[in-house]
Amino acid sequence: MIFVMVGTHNLGFERLVKKMDEIAENDEVVMQIGATSYAPKNAKYFAFTGLKSMYDYIEKADVVVTHGGIGCVTDALAYGKPLVIVPRLKKHNEHTNDHQLDLAREIANEGRAVMVLDIDKLEDAISEAKTKSVKRKKEGDNVVDIINKYLEGLP
Repeated sequence: MIFVMVGTHNLGFERLVKKMDEIAENDEVVMQIGATSYAPKNAKYFAFTGLKSMYDYIEKADVVVTHGGIGCVTDALAYGKPLVIVPRLKKHNEHTNDHQLDLAREIANEGRAVMVLDIDKLEDAISEAKTKSVKRKKEGDNVVDIINKYLEGLP
């Protein structure tokens, strides 16, 4: 099962939700779609749910696809799931700036996720994430250090 999270931002993420709905024709997909106006036809979906439910879906997932929000990214990493990050981009009116791009790039550079900018490459990225070895959290390995490194690089 592929679990998709778009977070709680007040702007929708049609680009990701529509592409994942296409992928759901051949794969089991569950999506948290937030403020997205597009209603998937092939995937199970909900706008919002509680944390326990989100964690249950993450735990059951074979791969997690998420926007570049820090909460969703760290939740998926905490469960050691193969991860694909599709950052929300300002040019698509998905966010007010491109800060998610910076975080996604940092996490991908650490080898903890596959980052997707071209939505047409999402299906390939999911396949790659499923087959590559995931850098799982180990004793002394702190996601907070990665996030702090990212934050220190901000202007």
